[in-house]
Amino acid sequence: MTLTSDTAPANPNDAGYGTFTIGGFTFSRDEYFATITWPTGTHQLAIDVFLRALQRDVAWGFFYGIVNFDSVFGTVNHYGNVDMFAGRFNDAYRRAEVDYSENFTHDDLMACFQSMLKDWTNDGYDPFAAPQETGQPFGKNNGSNDAAVTRRRVVADRMVSVPGDEQVRTDDMGFPVNRGFADVPQDEPIVEVEPGYEGDVAAYNLFKYISRSDVTWNPSVVSACKESLYCPTSEEFILPVIHGNDRVEWFVQLSDEIQWDVEDRDTGAKRARVICKAGDVAAMPADIRHQGYSPKRSMLLVWENASNRIPEMIARGEISPRAVDF
Repeated sequence: MTLTSDTAPANPNDAGYGTFTIGGFTFSRDEYFATITWPTGTHQLAIDVFLRALQRDVAWGFFYGIVNFDSVFGTVNHYGNVDMFAGRFNDAYRRAEVDYSENFTHDDLMACFQSMLKDWTNDGYDPFAAPQETGQPFGKNNGSNDAAVTRRRVVADRMVSVPGDEQVRTDDMGFPVNRGFADVPQDEPIVEVEPGYEGDVAAYNLFKYISRSDVTWNPSVVSACKESLYCPTSEEFILPVIHGNDRVEWFVQLSDEIQWDVEDRDTGAKRARVICKAGDVAAMPADIRHQGYSPKRSMLLVWENASNRIPEMIARGEISPRAVDF
């Protein structure tokens, strides 16, 4: 495996961005597009689409299962090592025999993606933000926005507001209420704790917490009970990736509406169109991929089982890929 970066313009008309090579993949960008090449093919994505997806793949540590940047390119997390692919889950590419996949260690691929994200993100553009809340990613190389692209996910060890997890409260971190949630009450619950249990009983206003999120489509962890994680997030515009599940995910729509396109995980064949409104609950199976559309900023609670044993158990037929079998 090789990782190289050429940050010098190739010619006077070059946009000034670095070119990155890892294994058989090479990444380059111009003023409008990211170009990916591999031994059997090439592919282009609009640079805003690519950067929003790249930002999530980095922030999520390659997440659970498959992160499709689009219908051609993406990554598969094996929890310690990662496949990077082109056309692997695309019937047309496979039939034409131009699909390609290569395995990398987690750290090697993460280093490449982090370097690319830093070099390709211009001053004033935040790939975590909703389109109305940030500048444009297009044009020639123009500075950087390291503060935005190096954000870390907010993660509670037990639960937001309990002793030891006070630091993950969004209001205490100074984040203002987002424009889309101006009507969300900001009061906190009153908790009267029996003496001796001060470290074990706590409560907070989850809607207030989410209303102050400064990112979109980036689940934080507000509570953890063994491997069970509650991961709320604020959503606006389009989920920047098409997420291919390797376990069941539960979605609880807390406010407004998200429209989900659901496809077969391996072929991309359409499976369902799911409309979730406030109060709706959906269980996304482990054999699908999904992409969401939020017409206005909304609140979503994602319930995850973080066990890395689940994909193997599903593959062996020990558990179903569905939440319920009727």
